[in-house]
Amino acid sequence: MVTRELPKTGFLANASRDLSVLLNSVASEVELDEGDVLFEQGDPGDALYAIVSGSLEFSILSREGRKLSLDVMRPGALFGEIALFDPGTRTATVTALEKSRVRGVKNADVIAAIRKTPELGIDMIQLAGERMRWMSSQLNEQVFLPMPARLARKILYLTLDGSEHLSQLSFSQSELAEFVGATREAVSKTLALWKRAGVIESTRGGVKVLDREALQVMADLHQI
Repeated sequence: MVTRELPKTGFLANASRDLSVLLNSVASEVELDEGDVLFEQGDPGDALYAIVSGSLEFSILSREGRKLSLDVMRPGALFGEIALFDPGTRTATVTALEKSRVRGVKNADVIAAIRKTPELGIDMIQLAGERMRWMSSQLNEQVFLPMPARLARKILYLTLDGSEHLSQLSFSQSELAEFVGATREAVSKTLALWKRAGVIESTRGGVKVLDREALQVMADLHQI
């Protein structure tokens, strides 16, 4: 029996009591150290997960072997729901960016719970809807937005922790390039321009946001 409290953030902030009961009753907890892989792209998908603490990176590999980082999720986020609607292999690799804990529920247990308590299906539909909107937004940005606007949006997103704004982002320029589908050189040139303008401070340890409003202006350029 899991006794730790679920975070009241992210998707779980507005989740139903039935979902909380499910995650507290039949879920098993997994502890991950920085760099540990929860599952890889192509692995069988057999569980729905909730993040209890820490942060996880979601990434895919192209046919050429190039890594593309898709997202970073934090406490309160749920993932792995695709296998509930379309059983198959995992569509992304999930890696711990820091010491983290996740709570997993087997798909069979989720389906059994939905049959017993149909209201749980509403949570799953809402989760699927959020994911579809996010995927559509990411596709539109990648196709229609220039790289600087994509980079600004990604930095703003990655420095948003629930309702808190973080100033420091511990990602290298190569890692940021993976998030926006660009070369490290292109990202480096853009960050250098923003640094001279006093918008960010760029170091080997990552990026520090100095002027969030100015960065938001960069992100809103060429709105979709």
